[in-house]
Amino acid sequence: MNLPLRILLGYFLVVGLAAFFVLRIFVGEVQPSVREAIEETMVDSANILAVMAADELRAGRIGKGEFAARIADYRRRGVDAPIWHFRKSTLDFRVTVTDAEGIVRFDSDNRSVGADHSRWNDVYRTLRGEYGARSTRDDPDDDGSSVFYVAAPVRDGERIIGVLTLAKPVRTVQPIITRSEQTILKHGFWLMGGAALIGLLVTLWLTGSIRRLRRYAQAVAAGEAANPPLGGGQELSDLARAMEAMRQKLEGKQYVEQTVQALTHELKSPLAALRGAGEILAEAELPAEQRQRFAGHVLSQSARMQECVERMLSLSRLEAGRRLGELETLEAGELLEDLCRVRQPRADAHGISFETLVPETSIALRGERERLLLALGNLLDNALDHAPAGSLIRLSASIEASECCFRLRDQGAGIPDYALPHLFERFYGLPRPDGSKGSGLGLAIAQEVARLHGGSVSLANHSEGGVEACLRVALG
Repeated sequence: MNLPLRILLGYFLVVGLAAFFVLRIFVGEVQPSVREAIEETMVDSANILAVMAADELRAGRIGKGEFAARIADYRRRGVDAPIWHFRKSTLDFRVTVTDAEGIVRFDSDNRSVGADHSRWNDVYRTLRGEYGARSTRDDPDDDGSSVFYVAAPVRDGERIIGVLTLAKPVRTVQPIITRSEQTILKHGFWLMGGAALIGLLVTLWLTGSIRRLRRYAQAVAAGEAANPPLGGGQELSDLARAMEAMRQKLEGKQYVEQTVQALTHELKSPLAALRGAGEILAEAELPAEQRQRFAGHVLSQSARMQECVERMLSLSRLEAGRRLGELETLEAGELLEDLCRVRQPRADAHGISFETLVPETSIALRGERERLLLALGNLLDNALDHAPAGSLIRLSASIEASECCFRLRDQGAGIPDYALPHLFERFYGLPRPDGSKGSGLGLAIAQEVARLHGGSVSLANHSEGGVEACLRVALG
Protein backbone atom coordinates (compact mmCIF):
# COMPACT_ATOMS: atom_id res chain seq x y z
CA MET A 1 0.00 0.00 0.00
CA ASN A 2 1.52 3.32 -1.07
CA LEU A 3 1.94 6.30 1.25
CA PRO A 4 -0.94 8.49 -0.07
CA LEU A 5 -3.42 5.64 0.34
CA ARG A 6 -2.17 4.88 3.84
CA ILE A 7 -2.44 8.54 4.89
CA LEU A 8 -5.93 8.82 3.40
CA LEU A 9 -7.08 5.54 4.98
CA GLY A 10 -5.72 6.55 8.37
CA TYR A 11 -7.43 9.92 8.13
CA PHE A 12 -10.74 8.29 7.15
CA LEU A 13 -10.50 5.82 10.03
CA VAL A 14 -9.93 8.58 12.59
CA VAL A 15 -12.51 10.99 11.17
CA GLY A 16 -14.99 8.22 10.36
CA LEU A 17 -14.88 6.68 13.83
CA ALA A 18 -15.10 10.09 15.50
CA ALA A 19 -18.03 11.10 13.29
CA PHE A 20 -19.77 7.75 13.89
CA PHE A 21 -19.63 8.06 17.66
CA VAL A 22 -20.59 11.75 17.62
CA LEU A 23 -23.57 11.09 15.33
CA ARG A 24 -24.58 8.11 17.43
CA ILE A 25 -24.55 10.25 20.58
CA PHE A 26 -26.48 13.08 18.94
CA VAL A 27 -29.09 10.79 17.39
CA GLY A 28 -29.39 8.87 20.64
CA GLU A 29 -30.05 12.10 22.54
CA VAL A 30 -32.86 13.30 20.25
CA GLN A 31 -35.65 11.06 21.56
CA PRO A 32 -34.85 11.50 25.30
CA SER A 33 -34.50 15.27 24.83
CA VAL A 34 -37.84 15.57 23.05
CA ARG A 35 -39.52 13.42 25.69
CA GLU A 36 -38.00 15.52 28.48
CA ALA A 37 -39.30 18.71 26.84
CA ILE A 38 -42.79 17.21 26.46
CA GLU A 39 -42.79 15.90 30.02
CA GLU A 40 -41.81 19.32 31.36
CA THR A 41 -44.75 20.91 29.51
CA MET A 42 -47.11 18.18 30.67
CA VAL A 43 -46.12 18.83 34.30
CA ASP A 44 -47.25 22.45 33.98
CA SER A 45 -50.45 21.48 32.20
CA ALA A 46 -51.30 18.73 34.73
CA ASN A 47 -50.90 21.08 37.67
CA ILE A 48 -53.10 23.75 36.07
CA LEU A 49 -55.85 21.19 35.43
CA ALA A 50 -55.45 19.74 38.94
CA VAL A 51 -56.18 23.16 40.42
CA MET A 52 -59.22 23.54 38.14
CA ALA A 53 -60.57 20.09 39.10
CA ALA A 54 -60.13 20.42 42.88
CA ASP A 55 -63.52 21.97 43.76
CA GLU A 56 -65.59 19.51 41.73
CA LEU A 57 -63.63 16.45 42.94
CA ARG A 58 -64.16 17.59 46.54
CA ALA A 59 -67.88 18.08 45.80
CA GLY A 60 -68.14 14.61 44.22
CA ARG A 61 -69.29 15.80 40.77
CA ILE A 62 -66.03 15.63 38.82
CA GLY A 63 -67.54 13.37 36.16
CA LYS A 64 -70.51 15.58 35.27
CA GLY A 65 -69.67 19.11 36.30
CA GLU A 66 -68.15 22.17 34.65
CA PHE A 67 -64.68 20.59 34.51
CA ALA A 68 -65.92 17.58 32.52
CA ALA A 69 -67.78 19.91 30.15
CA ARG A 70 -64.68 22.01 29.46
CA ILE A 71 -62.56 18.90 28.82
CA ALA A 72 -65.23 17.63 26.43
CA ASP A 73 -65.13 20.99 24.61
CA TYR A 74 -61.32 20.65 24.36
CA ARG A 75 -61.64 17.17 22.85
CA ARG A 76 -64.05 18.43 20.21
CA ARG A 77 -61.90 21.34 19.10
CA GLY A 78 -60.14 21.24 15.75
CA VAL A 79 -56.60 22.55 15.28
CA ASP A 80 -54.25 23.23 12.37
CA ALA A 81 -50.96 24.51 13.74
CA PRO A 82 -47.79 24.59 11.57
CA ILE A 83 -45.09 24.17 14.21
CA TRP A 84 -41.83 24.77 12.33
CA HIS A 85 -41.57 21.75 10.03
CA PHE A 86 -44.35 19.81 11.80
CA ARG A 87 -48.10 20.38 11.33
CA LYS A 88 -50.28 19.58 14.34
CA SER A 89 -53.87 18.68 13.42
CA THR A 90 -55.16 16.86 16.54
CA LEU A 91 -55.42 17.57 20.28
CA ASP A 92 -54.05 14.52 22.02
CA PHE A 93 -54.18 14.99 25.81
CA ARG A 94 -56.21 12.38 27.70
CA VAL A 95 -57.26 13.47 31.20
CA THR A 96 -58.05 11.10 34.08
CA VAL A 97 -58.86 11.98 37.68
CA THR A 98 -58.74 9.52 40.60
CA ASP A 99 -59.87 9.94 44.17
CA ALA A 100 -57.66 9.51 47.22
CA GLU A 101 -58.00 5.72 46.92
CA GLY A 102 -56.76 5.64 43.35
CA ILE A 103 -60.18 4.87 41.83
CA VAL A 104 -60.81 6.62 38.50
CA ARG A 105 -63.66 9.15 38.83
CA PHE A 106 -63.20 10.90 35.49
CA ASP A 107 -61.75 9.81 32.12
CA SER A 108 -61.92 12.06 29.08
CA ASP A 109 -62.01 8.91 26.93
CA ASN A 110 -64.63 7.23 29.18
CA ARG A 111 -62.59 4.01 29.17
CA SER A 112 -61.40 3.61 32.74
CA VAL A 113 -64.07 5.17 35.01
CA GLY A 114 -64.29 3.04 38.16
CA ALA A 115 -60.98 1.26 37.51
CA ASP A 116 -58.39 0.98 40.24
CA HIS A 117 -55.21 2.85 39.24
CA SER A 118 -53.73 2.96 42.71
CA ARG A 119 -50.92 0.63 41.71
CA TRP A 120 -49.94 2.60 38.61
CA ASN A 121 -46.69 4.46 39.20
CA ASP A 122 -48.06 7.91 38.37
CA VAL A 123 -51.00 7.62 40.81
CA TYR A 124 -49.19 5.62 43.47
CA ARG A 125 -46.26 8.03 43.81
CA THR A 126 -48.40 11.17 43.61
CA LEU A 127 -50.68 9.97 46.39
CA ARG A 128 -47.56 9.52 48.50
CA GLY A 129 -46.57 13.14 47.88
CA GLU A 130 -43.90 12.34 45.26
CA TYR A 131 -43.60 13.15 41.57
CA GLY A 132 -45.49 10.55 39.57
CA ALA A 133 -44.95 9.74 35.90
CA ARG A 134 -44.71 6.69 33.70
CA SER A 135 -44.50 5.50 30.09
CA THR A 136 -46.59 2.44 29.21
CA ARG A 137 -47.25 0.60 25.97
CA ASP A 138 -50.85 0.04 24.98
CA ASP A 139 -49.54 -2.90 22.93
CA PRO A 140 -46.60 -4.64 24.67
CA ASP A 141 -45.15 -5.67 21.29
CA ASP A 142 -45.34 -2.21 19.68
CA ASP A 143 -42.86 0.45 20.79
CA GLY A 144 -44.86 3.03 18.87
CA SER A 145 -47.86 2.47 21.16
CA SER A 146 -46.11 4.01 24.17
CA VAL A 147 -47.99 6.70 26.09
CA PHE A 148 -46.56 9.34 28.44
CA TYR A 149 -48.38 9.72 31.77
CA VAL A 150 -47.68 12.69 34.03
CA ALA A 151 -49.64 13.18 37.28
CA ALA A 152 -50.32 16.12 39.59
CA PRO A 153 -51.95 16.03 43.02
CA VAL A 154 -55.47 17.43 43.49
CA ARG A 155 -55.48 19.17 46.88
CA ASP A 156 -57.94 20.41 49.42
CA GLY A 157 -55.73 22.78 51.28
CA GLU A 158 -52.66 20.71 52.14
CA ARG A 159 -54.51 17.37 51.92
CA ILE A 160 -54.24 15.28 48.72
CA ILE A 161 -57.77 14.26 47.73
CA GLY A 162 -56.98 12.81 44.33
CA VAL A 163 -54.67 12.64 41.33
CA LEU A 164 -55.05 14.21 37.86
CA THR A 165 -53.10 12.41 35.15
CA LEU A 166 -52.34 13.74 31.67
CA ALA A 167 -51.60 11.15 28.99
CA LYS A 168 -50.04 11.83 25.56
CA PRO A 169 -49.25 9.17 22.93
CA VAL A 170 -45.63 9.01 21.80
CA ARG A 171 -46.76 8.66 18.19
CA THR A 172 -47.94 12.28 18.20
CA VAL A 173 -44.38 13.55 18.66
CA GLN A 174 -42.63 10.76 16.75
CA PRO A 175 -42.54 12.80 13.47
CA ILE A 176 -40.59 15.51 15.32
CA ILE A 177 -38.14 12.93 16.67
CA THR A 178 -37.78 11.21 13.29
CA ARG A 179 -37.21 14.47 11.43
CA SER A 180 -34.63 15.63 13.97
CA GLU A 181 -32.75 12.34 13.65
CA GLN A 182 -32.84 12.52 9.85
CA THR A 183 -31.63 16.14 9.89
CA ILE A 184 -28.71 15.25 12.17
CA LEU A 185 -27.79 12.26 10.00
CA LYS A 186 -28.04 14.28 6.78
CA HIS A 187 -25.84 17.08 8.06
CA GLY A 188 -23.55 14.51 9.62
CA PHE A 189 -23.05 12.82 6.27
CA TRP A 190 -22.43 16.19 4.62
CA LEU A 191 -19.91 16.94 7.34
CA MET A 192 -18.21 13.59 6.77
CA GLY A 193 -18.15 14.25 3.02
CA GLY A 194 -16.57 17.66 3.61
CA ALA A 195 -14.05 16.14 6.00
CA ALA A 196 -13.26 13.46 3.42
CA LEU A 197 -12.70 16.12 0.74
CA ILE A 198 -10.45 18.11 3.07
CA GLY A 199 -8.58 14.92 3.92
CA LEU A 200 -8.13 14.15 0.22
CA LEU A 201 -6.83 17.65 -0.51
CA VAL A 202 -4.47 17.58 2.48
CA THR A 203 -3.25 14.12 1.42
CA LEU A 204 -2.64 15.29 -2.15
CA TRP A 205 -0.84 18.40 -0.88
CA LEU A 206 1.32 16.42 1.53
CA THR A 207 2.08 13.55 -0.85
CA GLY A 208 2.71 16.04 -3.67
CA SER A 209 5.42 17.64 -1.54
CA ILE A 210 6.83 14.21 -0.75
CA ARG A 211 6.80 13.26 -4.45
CA ARG A 212 8.64 16.47 -5.35
CA LEU A 213 11.18 15.69 -2.65
CA ARG A 214 11.55 12.16 -4.00
CA ARG A 215 12.05 13.40 -7.57
CA TYR A 216 14.64 15.84 -6.27
CA ALA A 217 16.48 13.02 -4.47
CA GLN A 218 16.32 10.86 -7.62
CA ALA A 219 17.66 13.73 -9.75
CA VAL A 220 20.51 14.26 -7.30
CA ALA A 221 21.27 10.53 -7.28
CA ALA A 222 21.36 10.58 -11.09
CA GLY A 223 23.77 13.51 -11.06
CA GLU A 224 21.25 15.90 -12.60
CA ALA A 225 20.96 19.56 -11.65
CA ALA A 226 17.86 20.25 -9.56
CA ASN A 227 16.54 22.87 -7.17
CA PRO A 228 15.30 21.79 -3.73
CA PRO A 229 11.48 21.69 -3.54
CA LEU A 230 10.46 24.13 -0.81
CA GLY A 231 6.93 24.27 0.57
CA GLY A 232 4.69 21.51 1.87
CA GLY A 233 5.20 22.38 5.51
CA GLN A 234 8.09 23.46 7.69
CA GLU A 235 9.35 19.93 8.29
CA LEU A 236 9.46 18.97 4.60
CA SER A 237 11.07 22.30 3.70
CA ASP A 238 13.71 21.74 6.38
CA LEU A 239 14.29 18.24 5.03
CA ALA A 240 14.67 19.60 1.48
CA ARG A 241 17.17 22.21 2.68
CA ALA A 242 19.10 19.56 4.59
CA MET A 243 19.21 17.35 1.48
CA GLU A 244 20.34 20.33 -0.61
CA ALA A 245 23.09 21.13 1.89
CA MET A 246 24.20 17.49 1.88
CA ARG A 247 24.13 17.42 -1.92
CA GLN A 248 26.20 20.58 -2.16
CA LYS A 249 28.80 19.19 0.24
CA LEU A 250 28.98 15.87 -1.58
CA GLU A 251 29.00 17.52 -4.99
CA GLY A 252 31.58 20.02 -3.81
CA LYS A 253 33.88 17.26 -2.65
CA GLN A 254 33.33 15.22 -5.80
CA TYR A 255 33.62 18.31 -7.99
CA VAL A 256 36.94 19.28 -6.43
CA GLU A 257 38.29 15.76 -6.86
CA GLN A 258 37.18 15.49 -10.49
CA THR A 259 38.31 19.01 -11.34
CA VAL A 260 41.73 18.56 -9.79
CA GLN A 261 42.20 15.28 -11.66
CA ALA A 262 41.00 16.72 -14.97
CA LEU A 263 42.90 19.97 -14.58
CA THR A 264 46.07 18.11 -13.65
CA HIS A 265 45.71 15.90 -16.71
CA GLU A 266 44.94 18.86 -18.96
CA LEU A 267 47.86 20.97 -17.75
CA LYS A 268 50.31 18.09 -17.80
CA SER A 269 50.99 18.31 -21.55
CA PRO A 270 51.53 22.10 -21.81
CA LEU A 271 53.66 22.09 -18.67
CA ALA A 272 55.84 19.33 -20.10
CA ALA A 273 56.11 21.23 -23.38
CA LEU A 274 57.02 24.43 -21.53
CA ARG A 275 59.65 22.64 -19.48
CA GLY A 276 61.19 21.03 -22.54
CA ALA A 277 61.27 24.27 -24.48
CA GLY A 278 62.67 26.12 -21.48
CA GLU A 279 65.47 23.57 -20.97
CA ILE A 280 66.44 23.78 -24.63
CA LEU A 281 66.44 27.55 -24.57
CA ALA A 282 68.49 27.62 -21.37
CA GLU A 283 71.12 25.02 -22.25
CA ALA A 284 71.61 25.07 -25.97
CA GLU A 285 73.19 27.63 -28.24
CA LEU A 286 70.48 27.93 -30.86
CA PRO A 287 70.23 30.01 -33.97
CA ALA A 288 67.89 32.97 -33.70
CA GLU A 289 65.32 31.30 -35.93
CA GLN A 290 65.09 28.20 -33.70
CA ARG A 291 65.06 30.31 -30.54
CA GLN A 292 62.16 32.25 -32.03
CA ARG A 293 60.32 29.01 -32.81
CA PHE A 294 60.77 27.66 -29.25
CA ALA A 295 59.76 31.03 -27.79
CA GLY A 296 56.58 30.95 -29.88
CA HIS A 297 55.94 27.43 -28.62
CA VAL A 298 56.25 28.67 -25.02
CA LEU A 299 53.82 31.49 -25.72
CA SER A 300 51.25 29.21 -27.38
CA GLN A 301 51.36 26.70 -24.53
CA SER A 302 51.09 29.53 -22.00
CA ALA A 303 48.07 30.88 -23.88
CA ARG A 304 46.54 27.41 -23.83
CA MET A 305 47.02 27.17 -20.07
CA GLN A 306 45.60 30.66 -19.56
CA GLU A 307 42.54 29.83 -21.68
CA CYS A 308 42.03 26.63 -19.71
CA VAL A 309 42.21 28.42 -16.36
CA GLU A 310 39.93 31.28 -17.46
CA ARG A 311 37.29 28.95 -18.81
CA MET A 312 37.54 26.80 -15.72
CA LEU A 313 36.88 29.88 -13.62
CA SER A 314 33.90 30.81 -15.81
CA LEU A 315 32.43 27.32 -15.47
CA SER A 316 32.99 27.33 -11.71
CA ARG A 317 31.19 30.66 -11.36
CA LEU A 318 28.25 29.36 -13.39
CA GLU A 319 27.97 26.16 -11.38
CA ALA A 320 28.38 27.99 -8.08
CA GLY A 321 25.63 30.45 -8.98
CA ARG A 322 22.97 27.75 -9.46
CA ARG A 323 20.41 30.46 -10.24
CA LEU A 324 20.12 33.35 -12.65
CA GLY A 325 20.36 36.93 -11.48
CA GLU A 326 18.18 39.73 -12.81
CA LEU A 327 16.51 38.72 -16.08
CA GLU A 328 15.80 41.05 -18.98
CA THR A 329 13.83 40.81 -22.19
CA LEU A 330 16.17 40.09 -25.11
CA GLU A 331 15.69 39.93 -28.86
CA ALA A 332 17.18 36.84 -30.52
CA GLY A 333 18.23 38.63 -33.71
CA GLU A 334 20.13 41.29 -31.77
CA LEU A 335 22.00 38.63 -29.80
CA LEU A 336 23.17 36.98 -33.03
CA GLU A 337 24.21 40.35 -34.50
CA ASP A 338 26.26 41.22 -31.42
CA LEU A 339 27.80 37.75 -31.46
CA CYS A 340 28.86 38.01 -35.11
CA ARG A 341 30.23 41.53 -34.67
CA VAL A 342 32.54 40.43 -31.85
CA ARG A 343 33.75 37.31 -33.71
CA GLN A 344 34.03 38.92 -37.16
CA PRO A 345 37.77 39.77 -36.92
CA ARG A 346 38.65 36.17 -36.13
CA ALA A 347 36.44 34.91 -38.96
CA ASP A 348 38.01 37.38 -41.40
CA ALA A 349 41.47 36.14 -40.45
CA HIS A 350 40.53 32.69 -41.79
CA GLY A 351 38.33 33.84 -44.65
CA ILE A 352 35.20 32.51 -42.94
CA SER A 353 31.90 34.32 -43.50
CA PHE A 354 28.72 34.45 -41.41
CA GLU A 355 25.15 34.09 -42.65
CA THR A 356 22.46 35.10 -40.16
CA LEU A 357 18.85 33.96 -40.64
CA VAL A 358 16.12 35.30 -38.35
CA PRO A 359 12.34 35.61 -38.92
CA GLU A 360 10.86 38.99 -39.81
CA THR A 361 8.93 39.06 -36.54
CA SER A 362 11.14 39.53 -33.52
CA ILE A 363 11.70 36.68 -31.06
CA ALA A 364 11.64 37.83 -27.43
CA LEU A 365 13.13 35.77 -24.63
CA ARG A 366 13.93 36.28 -20.96
CA GLY A 367 17.47 35.73 -19.74
CA GLU A 368 20.84 37.12 -18.73
CA ARG A 369 22.41 38.79 -21.75
CA GLU A 370 26.07 38.21 -20.85
CA ARG A 371 25.58 34.55 -20.01
CA LEU A 372 23.67 33.84 -23.20
CA LEU A 373 26.36 35.60 -25.24
CA LEU A 374 28.96 33.53 -23.38
CA ALA A 375 27.19 30.28 -24.33
CA LEU A 376 26.60 31.32 -27.94
CA GLY A 377 30.18 32.60 -28.17
CA ASN A 378 31.56 29.25 -27.06
CA LEU A 379 29.42 27.44 -29.65
CA LEU A 380 30.56 29.85 -32.37
CA ASP A 381 34.21 29.56 -31.26
CA ASN A 382 33.86 25.80 -31.52
CA ALA A 383 32.53 26.18 -35.07
CA LEU A 384 35.35 28.59 -36.00
CA ASP A 385 37.93 26.17 -34.59
CA HIS A 386 36.79 23.34 -36.87
CA ALA A 387 35.53 25.20 -39.95
CA PRO A 388 37.85 25.10 -42.97
CA ALA A 389 39.22 28.38 -44.30
CA GLY A 390 36.94 30.13 -46.78
CA SER A 391 33.82 28.30 -45.55
CA LEU A 392 30.44 29.58 -44.35
CA ILE A 393 28.89 29.42 -40.87
CA ARG A 394 25.10 29.80 -40.74
CA LEU A 395 23.47 31.24 -37.62
CA SER A 396 19.69 31.23 -37.16
CA ALA A 397 17.01 31.78 -34.52
CA SER A 398 13.51 30.33 -34.57
CA ILE A 399 10.62 29.38 -32.30
CA GLU A 400 10.18 25.66 -31.72
CA ALA A 401 7.78 24.19 -29.15
CA SER A 402 7.55 27.36 -27.02
CA GLU A 403 11.33 27.73 -27.01
CA CYS A 404 13.80 29.95 -28.81
CA CYS A 405 16.21 27.75 -30.73
CA PHE A 406 19.60 29.17 -31.78
CA ARG A 407 21.28 27.05 -34.47
CA LEU A 408 24.92 27.34 -35.61
CA ARG A 409 26.05 25.18 -38.51
CA ASP A 410 29.59 24.93 -39.90
CA GLN A 411 30.99 23.15 -42.95
CA GLY A 412 33.71 21.22 -41.16
CA ALA A 413 34.54 17.53 -41.15
CA GLY A 414 31.95 16.62 -38.54
CA ILE A 415 32.24 14.75 -35.24
CA PRO A 416 33.45 11.13 -35.05
CA ASP A 417 30.83 8.75 -33.68
CA TYR A 418 33.03 7.73 -30.75
CA ALA A 419 33.22 11.34 -29.57
CA LEU A 420 29.49 12.16 -29.59
CA PRO A 421 28.72 10.81 -26.06
CA HIS A 422 31.65 12.76 -24.54
CA LEU A 423 31.27 16.21 -26.09
CA PHE A 424 30.01 17.92 -22.92
CA GLU A 425 32.50 16.36 -20.53
CA ARG A 426 34.97 18.75 -18.95
CA PHE A 427 38.33 18.96 -20.74
CA TYR A 428 37.17 16.67 -23.54
CA GLY A 429 38.11 18.09 -26.92
CA LEU A 430 38.88 17.01 -30.47
CA PRO A 431 41.98 18.11 -32.36
CA ARG A 432 41.51 21.15 -34.56
CA PRO A 433 42.42 21.08 -38.26
CA ASP A 434 45.79 22.71 -37.42
CA GLY A 435 46.53 20.00 -34.82
CA SER A 436 46.04 22.19 -31.76
CA LYS A 437 43.59 21.37 -28.99
CA GLY A 438 41.22 23.64 -27.06
CA SER A 439 40.46 23.73 -23.35
CA GLY A 440 37.57 21.28 -23.62
CA LEU A 441 35.39 23.53 -21.45
CA GLY A 442 33.47 25.63 -23.96
CA LEU A 443 30.63 23.15 -24.47
CA ALA A 444 30.37 22.45 -20.73
CA ILE A 445 29.95 26.21 -20.15
CA ALA A 446 27.28 26.42 -22.86
CA GLN A 447 25.43 23.50 -21.30
CA GLU A 448 25.48 25.11 -17.85
CA VAL A 449 24.14 28.41 -19.23
CA ALA A 450 21.35 26.54 -21.03
CA ARG A 451 20.45 24.70 -17.82
CA LEU A 452 20.24 27.95 -15.87
CA HIS A 453 17.82 29.29 -18.50
CA GLY A 454 15.66 26.16 -18.33
CA GLY A 455 16.86 24.97 -21.72
CA SER A 456 19.34 22.61 -23.33
CA VAL A 457 22.20 22.45 -25.81
CA SER A 458 23.05 19.77 -28.35
CA LEU A 459 25.56 19.05 -31.11
CA ALA A 460 25.01 16.70 -34.01
CA ASN A 461 26.39 15.97 -37.45
CA HIS A 462 24.26 17.57 -40.14
CA SER A 463 22.91 15.39 -42.93
CA GLU A 464 24.48 17.73 -45.53
CA GLY A 465 27.85 17.81 -43.81
CA GLY A 466 29.38 19.78 -40.98
CA VAL A 467 28.17 20.11 -37.40
CA GLU A 468 25.03 21.83 -36.17
CA ALA A 469 24.82 23.15 -32.60
CA CYS A 470 21.45 24.02 -31.08
CA LEU A 471 20.91 26.12 -27.95
CA ARG A 472 17.33 26.14 -26.63
CA VAL A 473 16.01 28.60 -24.04
CA ALA A 474 12.51 29.44 -22.84
CA LEU A 475 10.65 32.31 -24.47
CA GLY A 476 9.87 35.50 -22.55
